Amino acid sequence: MGYSDKHVFFDLDRTLWDFEANSERALRTLHQGTGLVEYIPLFDKFHKAYLKNNKHLWHKYSSGKLSKEELRYERFRATLRNFNVVNENLTVQLGDGYVELSPKQTALIPHAERVLEDLKEMGFNLHIITNGFLEVQHVKLKYANIHQHFQVILCSEEVGFNKPHPTIFSQALQQANAAAKNSLMVGDDYRADVLGSIKAGMQAVWYQKDRSNKSKYEYKIDCLSKLPLLTAQLLK
Repeated sequence: MGYSDKHVFFDLDRTLWDFEANSERALRTLHQGTGLVEYIPLFDKFHKAYLKNNKHLWHKYSSGKLSKEELRYERFRATLRNFNVVNENLTVQLGDGYVELSPKQTALIPHAERVLEDLKEMGFNLHIITNGFLEVQHVKLKYANIHQHFQVILCSEEVGFNKPHPTIFSQALQQANAAAKNSLMVGDDYRADVLGSIKAGMQAVWYQKDRSNKSKYEYKIDCLSKLPLLTAQLLK
């Protein structure tokens, strides 16, 4: 059976590109290379504070309460404040440095590259729908050497709406010349990727590596290696 009219849309961060590993690598480099170590000697303390601030501020950005530029710097400004450090030059250096370094890191989620190759060999059309920043998502795909697998790469900034807004899914389907009934979304964010795509008429696979998660969602995988078989079953 051919799948030339079937389409698989992927989220990027935490679904294919190992966001946590790559982010930590970039932050370690910045901690040592910017003079930050003089203010906060222990990386683990800085990292823990950064993760908390970044999560909070990303939620505000995703909800439209914070601009991209505000997010870029405020996550570092807030982290420095946690250690009673007020240094705007260092804040800007960290904000710009992170956006420069992080997307050039190359760690992928286990089995990601092989799964993309297998799906492509099976005949599926592969695409990306991401809420990540436009200027860095293409860099990630290029440096991780997986950009060649995808036909459509759509960032929410290009549409003006983040997932789970239906407009970004309808725009992606239109660009891919794909019917929703013949399309599948794969992502780690249940609300943005799974619920959003289902509301758009697509099917969805939830990549949830936390084996302790007790969600009863039927099409959930804890390893990408399980995706090709499940995709073939869902997109018959």
